[in-house]
Amino acid sequence: MSILNIAAVDLGASSGRVMLATYHTENQRISLQEIHRFKNQFIDQDGHDCWDLAYLEHEIVTGLHKILNSGKSLHSIGIDTWGVDYVLLDQQGKVIAPTYAYRDHRTNGVMQRVQDELGKENIYRKTGIQFLTFNTLYQLKAMVDDQPQWLTQVKDFVMIPDYLNYRLTGVINREYTNATTTQLVNVNIDSWDTALLDYLGLPASWFGRIRHPGHQLGLWQNSVPVMSVASHDTASAVISTPLSDENAAYLCSGTWSLMGLDTTTPCTNDKAMHANITNEGGVDGHYRVLKNIMGLWLFNRICTERDVTDIPSLVKQTEAEPAFRSLINPNAECFLNPVSMVEAIQQYCHEHNQPIPETTSQLARCVFDSLAMLYRKVALELSELQGKPISTLYIVGGGSQNEFLNQLCADLCGVDAFAGPVEASVLGNVGCQLMALDQIHNAAEFRQLVVKSFPLKHFKNRPHFMPAQQLEAKWREFCALN
Repeated sequence: MSILNIAAVDLGASSGRVMLATYHTENQRISLQEIHRFKNQFIDQDGHDCWDLAYLEHEIVTGLHKILNSGKSLHSIGIDTWGVDYVLLDQQGKVIAPTYAYRDHRTNGVMQRVQDELGKENIYRKTGIQFLTFNTLYQLKAMVDDQPQWLTQVKDFVMIPDYLNYRLTGVINREYTNATTTQLVNVNIDSWDTALLDYLGLPASWFGRIRHPGHQLGLWQNSVPVMSVASHDTASAVISTPLSDENAAYLCSGTWSLMGLDTTTPCTNDKAMHANITNEGGVDGHYRVLKNIMGLWLFNRICTERDVTDIPSLVKQTEAEPAFRSLINPNAECFLNPVSMVEAIQQYCHEHNQPIPETTSQLARCVFDSLAMLYRKVALELSELQGKPISTLYIVGGGSQNEFLNQLCADLCGVDAFAGPVEASVLGNVGCQLMALDQIHNAAEFRQLVVKSFPLKHFKNRPHFMPAQQLEAKWREFCALN
């Protein structure tokens, strides 16, 4: 067979796509075609931000039928999504409770309470997962405390991609890479930590056996294989990131920015804990030693509030604004889900005695400068953890199209950067399916295939892009915010 048609369903927190990947087996190249794109947004359920699972399922199936109706055959399907959010099912496989979105405020204050009761170091040593207010551990704690009536009805706990696979195939699976985002998986044994489940008062039977990706789950419409892929979108993105050597780092740039290393061992020492580094599961026995950064979510919210439709024009205007006029800590909790992002940024600048950005281009410049500064900070933390400098930075995902931010990143991190592929999560999804179809053997082999199919863009580090004393002053100013 010279051509394989593979459907990759890639769901993000703001949009979803059904993509068709065509793999040409003779010249080993991949081409991508967007078949169906749809919005994904929170719905209100009793005052809470939740996901509309029925809508997501409908849009996925619509996209798959578009492929079949075009006359093409499908050789496999895979689904990846964001992490941490989950679904509760009863004995009949029906959804019991609202599927809360990670930006919902019901977990406010819960993380601190759990840390006080279990000990921060104890949790980190077990799981290796960074402390974020919306981790599944804290979502479940909030549910146990606020909605105990649901507990007797539950048979299965599944992550969102596992639920969507279940809807396509009738098979329940717990995929490894997404499971590790919960802060409930013991990083030392790669299975659910029973002590944490006992603390929550939840039975292990809810959670089942965790399985690594790369195998067939079942059939959709009794004919098309549905494959278990690296269902956490960042895990998929890392699979397709063409890392050149063991000292190279990746930056998955999108709604979130994820910056990290692809390693064979987790890092759970005190330095890693204090830097809030996470150790999420990857493929081929690797770990994603990384840090979450509140990425282009801030910029996207500004564009929505200011009715910006011409993004390239705004970025061009932003380049002309004075550099580092105003700086924020992008990871500050006030930017997680404010009523108004514009007002949140302006208020933050006011409280920290900085010039208040008023125009849309000033706001955007503030976000880009601050993100690049945070990338520098995380790059230094990762270098310290691995005991040697980062050699190269690979920027993937939708945000890799922002050439201005890419160059800022290369300059501030002090390394050359390469941008691409844009569709990193989709390609990693496809890569896992190709492994399950026995077309390729591992992530390293797939990365070579990606570079052949999707050329990278080089951003050279400019050591003297601004006077050293001025940069040092701005760097100290930024560090004081963290």
